[in-house]
Amino acid sequence: MKSIQAATYPVLFQENAYSKLSNLIASKSYSSLFILVDENTFEHCYPKFIPNLATDIRIEVIEIEAGEVNKNIETCIGVWNAITELGGDRKSLLITLGGGVITDLGGFVASTFKRGIDFVNIPTTLLSIVDASVGGKTGIDLGVLKNQIGLFSNPEMVLIDTNYLETVTAREIKSGMAEIIKYGVTYDVTLFNEIKDNKNLNINDLIHRSIEIKNEVVLKDPKEQNLRKILNFGHTIGHAIESFYLESNTKENLTHGEAIAIGMVCESYISSKLLNFPEDKLNILKETILSIYDRTILDKNDFSSIMDLLKHDKKNVNGQVNFVLLTDFENHKLDCKVSEELIVDSLYFYNK
Repeated sequence: MKSIQAATYPVLFQENAYSKLSNLIASKSYSSLFILVDENTFEHCYPKFIPNLATDIRIEVIEIEAGEVNKNIETCIGVWNAITELGGDRKSLLITLGGGVITDLGGFVASTFKRGIDFVNIPTTLLSIVDASVGGKTGIDLGVLKNQIGLFSNPEMVLIDTNYLETVTAREIKSGMAEIIKYGVTYDVTLFNEIKDNKNLNINDLIHRSIEIKNEVVLKDPKEQNLRKILNFGHTIGHAIESFYLESNTKENLTHGEAIAIGMVCESYISSKLLNFPEDKLNILKETILSIYDRTILDKNDFSSIMDLLKHDKKNVNGQVNFVLLTDFENHKLDCKVSEELIVDSLYFYNK
């Protein structure tokens, strides 16, 4: 796959990317190299990665516990302490090897340690490959509230090796597919149609086009003042649902993609009511999503809790929930105000 040039860094693919990484390490004369992993990527991805790294620099591995529940300031403190105790300084490099939790948290840790050290993202899940690792967003959760603490900070490079996808579950692959669907309905409907028709799907092509789209959007709007907001489609309701299941003691956690898939159905329904998004396309989107993801029946007794979490969405202004809605596939309207009644109606629509 052809490399993609982002604002200040390249996105490199497959085998030749490792030689570029080794060249980067040599040219920047780093004092030490830290690799951030969780227990899963240490077991399954680190053995695939380390033979491809050519360097004489001291390497230290820092392992954290896996899962969104650990994407918090306490984990960051543990990583900062580990880097400090292992002699890290301003000339150290941090490599993140893992999914979205690792790339988000690792980028935040690197960008704040000693006011910022270099980092490289090596995403290992479909979700982190097509979304989390690209675009310069780093951050952590505040309690169950998603990505409340963070900053924009670019890596030195992003290295994409799709062989790591062999180490993740089918459920995680589906989780990442939600972000590709999002790119399809908001920016390039060809992607959505390929998934909908499910004919001759080429995962490498889907990945490359998804990264191209995200990069095109980010280059036009790096700090999410305008166009980049379209990448939040499905995430306003989706993040609230994801957070609700994350804090529940009685319900199984949803993956990010499962929650965003629900959010896209709900926000498409709202689009149909407020902006005349075509009903036939609403039904096609819902049918496609339900053909991929198991239906999660949302208990109406939980709606008030989900609504409370919506009010903490980081995109809100003056307490008003802001939505990205569709007038059609590839056409959108930003900063839409939606009544609580219509949001609740959308949750019922998803259940129906």
